[in-house]
Amino acid sequence: MFEGAMTALVTPFKKGKVDEKKLAELVEFHIKNGTSGIVPCGTTGESATLSYEEHDRVIEIVIEAANKKVKVIAGTGSNSTQEALMLTEHAKKAGADASLQVSPYYNKPTQEGLYLHFKTIAEGVDLPMIVYNIASRTGVNIEPETMARISKVRNIAGVKESSGNLEQMARIRYLCGEKFDLISGDDGLTLPLMAIGGTGVISVVNNIAPKDVSDMTAKFKKGDLEGARKLHYKLLPLVKAVFLETNPIPVKTAMSLMGMIEPGLRLPLCSMAEANLEKLKKALKDYGLL
Repeated sequence: MFEGAMTALVTPFKKGKVDEKKLAELVEFHIKNGTSGIVPCGTTGESATLSYEEHDRVIEIVIEAANKKVKVIAGTGSNSTQEALMLTEHAKKAGADASLQVSPYYNKPTQEGLYLHFKTIAEGVDLPMIVYNIASRTGVNIEPETMARISKVRNIAGVKESSGNLEQMARIRYLCGEKFDLISGDDGLTLPLMAIGGTGVISVVNNIAPKDVSDMTAKFKKGDLEGARKLHYKLLPLVKAVFLETNPIPVKTAMSLMGMIEPGLRLPLCSMAEANLEKLKKALKDYGLL
């Protein structure tokens, strides 16, 4: 259901407010460059510091700009199940194709609590869901056995796996089966994950190099392994550069350097350290983006 190169979209700001015009332009940019899906209001979209009104509006703008040309997977997760339900209900009414639900952060629920959280949302809103497993940010890993239970719940279509653990990803693929989409949440592991049955990536680097990420996933799907491998290694230094500091600091900095958006992050995120900024600039120049 969800495959190829999907973008974990940034939220552009102008004078501290959401730059709605630029946001719509970014969606058009991705449509023209082969992106198969767009994810607004995820980690990369700074969802944690968007107000409810901004959160809803960003999703509405992306859906309108996408105009059914690409799938929109709205980030509507929360560490509060009721809050996630509220945000997801809005996304459905706005016309989203699916929701992305991060595992509850800070609360540190048990595996049973995780299962009940996702089940409650999936049963409460009739919209396909992609579960987002990223223990480095949430403090809790969704174990493969729990994911197997989750995969059997109606409306839950797949997982964005950001554990960085290929063995865990393989176990999820084995336990959940082919019909459950296994999507990379780590740009550097997209190709290895596809090799064990993954369907694609929800990508950060796709914000600045969408054509290459799209071509890499397409080449793999067509059986052009050498072509996919070349693009994987071409992208690797750029991937490293956009994670020099906490996401989305480097990628938004890169986009501002490239003239794609105005500089703008919300505290507690702040400007890059000078040494890392120079490394980022070098990576962008080496890639031909500056």
